Amino acid sequence: MKRVLLKLSGEALAGEKKTGFDEPTVMKVAVQVKQLVDQGIEVGIVIGGGNFWRGRSSENIDRTKADQIGMLATVMNCIYVSEIFRAAGMRTAVMTPFACGAFTELFSKDRVRECFAEGVVTFFAGGTGHPYFSTDTATVLRAIEIEADVILLAKSIDGVYDSDPKDHPDAKKYDEISIQEVIDKKLGVVDMTASILCMEQKMPMLVFGLNEENSIVNTVSGNFHGTRVTV
Repeated sequence: MKRVLLKLSGEALAGEKKTGFDEPTVMKVAVQVKQLVDQGIEVGIVIGGGNFWRGRSSENIDRTKADQIGMLATVMNCIYVSEIFRAAGMRTAVMTPFACGAFTELFSKDRVRECFAEGVVTFFAGGTGHPYFSTDTATVLRAIEIEADVILLAKSIDGVYDSDPKDHPDAKKYDEISIQEVIDKKLGVVDMTASILCMEQKMPMLVFGLNEENSIVNTVSGNFHGTRVTV
């Protein structure tokens, strides 16, 4: 792999606290990503905002406004994780599809290429910049735009199952599954919009558990224990 797009859930970054940040957890991610960067792999990152905000659960707030709050939650996450990455010895940039003053810079494919050429880990915050599109969709969109080889989908569970393993102890885990089958069976690996975009643009995904030891490095190096979503 030369270029990857890593998707992290906001909840995963909160660790056992469920909200906010758990710095040891974030530092473990940083240490692993630095190993990839040191190998010459170009890394883009999208982070969800669930450790701060889940607007769809509110019935009292307009959906557009709720989604805008969620976008800002992802900006906070990316700025924080970016700083932890810098503390781990990496250079970083945070890009958004809308202006955030001096906090971030506007997303540009040309600028991303410059960052990657200089070994800079690039964070894509703010989702797509529009309501009704999740960070799943933003992840696939950015992966396609930057011409990533694969999406690394780090989740709280260790792959794709035929049903929720939390509710069904006998759930079957897939070692490999096509994105068409994911869509047909409505398995919810990513949301439907993101799934169809993956299918149309032939963007593969590797789904794995973030909490496994060295899971990111192992996934990239081929010691993979999650689910390969093919196109």
